[in-house]
Amino acid sequence: MAPKKGLLERLDEGPVIGDGGFVFALEKRGYVKAGPWTPEATVENPDAVRQLHREFLRAGADVMQAFTFYASDDKLANRGNESSKKYTCRGINDAACRLAKEVAEEGDALVAGGLSQTPTYLSGLGKVHTQKEFQKQVDVFVENKVDFLIVEYFEHVEEIEWAIEVCLKMGKAVVASMCIGPEGDLHGVPVGECAVRMAKAGAHVVGINCHFDPFVCLDALRKMKAALDAAGLKVHLISQPLAFHTPDAHKQGFIDLPEFPFALEPRICTRWDMHKYAREAYKLGVRYIGGCCGFEPYHTRALAEELAVERGGLPKASEKHELWSAGLRMHTKPWIRARANRSYWETLKPSSGRPFCASLSQPDDWGVTAGDASLKQKTDATTDEEIAELNQHAVNGP
Repeated sequence: MAPKKGLLERLDEGPVIGDGGFVFALEKRGYVKAGPWTPEATVENPDAVRQLHREFLRAGADVMQAFTFYASDDKLANRGNESSKKYTCRGINDAACRLAKEVAEEGDALVAGGLSQTPTYLSGLGKVHTQKEFQKQVDVFVENKVDFLIVEYFEHVEEIEWAIEVCLKMGKAVVASMCIGPEGDLHGVPVGECAVRMAKAGAHVVGINCHFDPFVCLDALRKMKAALDAAGLKVHLISQPLAFHTPDAHKQGFIDLPEFPFALEPRICTRWDMHKYAREAYKLGVRYIGGCCGFEPYHTRALAEELAVERGGLPKASEKHELWSAGLRMHTKPWIRARANRSYWETLKPSSGRPFCASLSQPDDWGVTAGDASLKQKTDATTDEEIAELNQHAVNGP
């Protein structure tokens, strides 16, 4: 049996489909606590994690990203996460790698280990302490022989540069992805400069994940591509956006929206939005195309179906779906059968079904980021008195 092609070889040949958003999907299923968003489910409920991997694989994902989001020791001890007393970075990451590898072997998928931004950086503890948190995770990924590393969900380019530096020691491909939009990082670094700095730091693939919808992310990626081209830097691009529409979000994306995180459902992208996103991303030159929070397997299937020609076939999950709703031709109602065509779904503007709801929201623009005293992290849960103070801040502003 021939060895699997590596990430960079696959990207040179055509599109690679990423998987979706594990913390949001598993929170909805009752396996992840909203707030900490940490992945102790890899140890507590491995069957749930394994099944979600399997569904993304069946939907067409080429990468099984180990469920290691926010699994650094400092994050596990952060904000009253009870499991921090029981589980460690090493234990969670090791279990995550085993699950991802097990499912990847059921197909032709690669396994990625992932690092995310840290409470250590947000608390202003500096490069040495922050890189120690990264190194503990990378050590586990090396032992588990993952195929490549993803450093994702970073709001500050300085911190992602530190993460890239640690990951490059592994000798594998490094993908670097920031959770920023067209306005750039939270310290005011322009989005194009962020891309150039990630590439110069040594990342082989650079781009954006989370915080914004597919089309806002693509706007930011256009700026990244222009800056990379101007600097003469040749790297692949990655896009892994939200599956929620965020046209009204400001610099910090969907976490500023009042609907975050428990009332985002009216904003969910349809599978037809995902067809459009996949095609626009591909035309832009993005070759690693996936999703983040809100992405369910059917969203991933839409990406794979849109790029079926470029990928050389449809995913397994399309057998029961049939491209562009052809199965509707067998529906009992004639007006439903009439919808069995691409143009109907591509031109539809779905209604929310929520009378008197505003179409846009007013984001909570607190304007704080790394270095602000309010972001210094702690291990105990926020008290009722502190909640009251935060609510007063929200009313009166900083």
